[in-house]
Amino acid sequence: MTTSTAPATPADLAARYERGDFLLATARHALLASGAVATATDTEPSRLSGALPGLFTDSGASIAVGVLPFDTSDTTSTPGHLVLPRAVHRASSDHAAVPPRTSLPRPVKVTPVPEPEAHLAAVRAAVSALSDRDLRKVVLARALDLDFDEAVPVAEVVRNLANGNPRHTTYAAQLPDGRTLVGATPELLLSRTGGAVVSRPHAGSMPRSADPAIDKANGEALLASEKDHVEHAVVVESVVEILRPFCRTLDVRGPELVSTPAIWHLSTTVTGELIDQDVTALDLAAALHPTPAICGTPTDAARSLVKELEPFDRAYYAGAVGWVDAAGDGEWAVGIRCAEIADTAMRLYAGGGIVPASDPRTELDETSAKFRTLLAAMGLEI
Repeated sequence: MTTSTAPATPADLAARYERGDFLLATARHALLASGAVATATDTEPSRLSGALPGLFTDSGASIAVGVLPFDTSDTTSTPGHLVLPRAVHRASSDHAAVPPRTSLPRPVKVTPVPEPEAHLAAVRAAVSALSDRDLRKVVLARALDLDFDEAVPVAEVVRNLANGNPRHTTYAAQLPDGRTLVGATPELLLSRTGGAVVSRPHAGSMPRSADPAIDKANGEALLASEKDHVEHAVVVESVVEILRPFCRTLDVRGPELVSTPAIWHLSTTVTGELIDQDVTALDLAAALHPTPAICGTPTDAARSLVKELEPFDRAYYAGAVGWVDAAGDGEWAVGIRCAEIADTAMRLYAGGGIVPASDPRTELDETSAKFRTLLAAMGLEI
């Protein structure tokens, strides 16, 4: 395996991305991997993790990159997929470069899945089900299908996402069936560096505005929102509860107000010190996933309700995207604000957390804002 840390910025690596590569990039650091000396595909994350030491030894590779699906509980469902790459390039920088964005072809057909009125009905059904099934929260998503006259230029989409979302983690991963998962997520699921563990859960959101006064008011409203603080606390409590058995110390800082170009978020930083150095970043990511931020809680009941109310299989949407090396270090991001690309078709996803105080129209507006953000970052107009 070839490893490079030659002078380059994260923007440079994003610019070098080609379809089939793996990319995980922020404004400050990036990893670009290409080729494959070995792969591992399994519906059970623990088996993927258990197979890696032998694959590292046999292949000579020292890192694995890939994806976990939304549903890791069903052995007949979408599998996790890891690639041990032939070449790995890393970059870091203290300065974020923002090259110009490329305009992409307009889609010839746009199909919401489900239609907006059906999503409103699903949110109402979810609010009713919360009390009936003793749920604290469930996350409902909808999709937007785009069809084009020509093949979607995946590399240009990825570069646009990296350029338009410097404070996000831009990612691209080849899926086992040949599709490409691309996205720009604001949320770090888990990173491990030596014994240090970090997770940054997000939950609770409010749209940004081009009007500075309205924008400031929206941020302040989010900070004051009891509904959003309840939703956020559910996620943080879950992350802390899951990490506690793995860590000798845990520190929780937040929530604080953070922003993307289109959305205000509540974010908390959870840091810990590992007890057992044999627990890898992949092990920790699998234990945390799916958090209440993208599924709900309790997990099994929320996941069951998601399957009942959403008219599609999430597959890798709201999964996890990242890497783990032979030392156990790694970084995994939450696979949201994303699209799956297959030749001339693209499916975008957006979701929102539903709690007892949720308003269906507000929830629909939130997903619409997230779609607009993703479309604009991709350089698409519809």
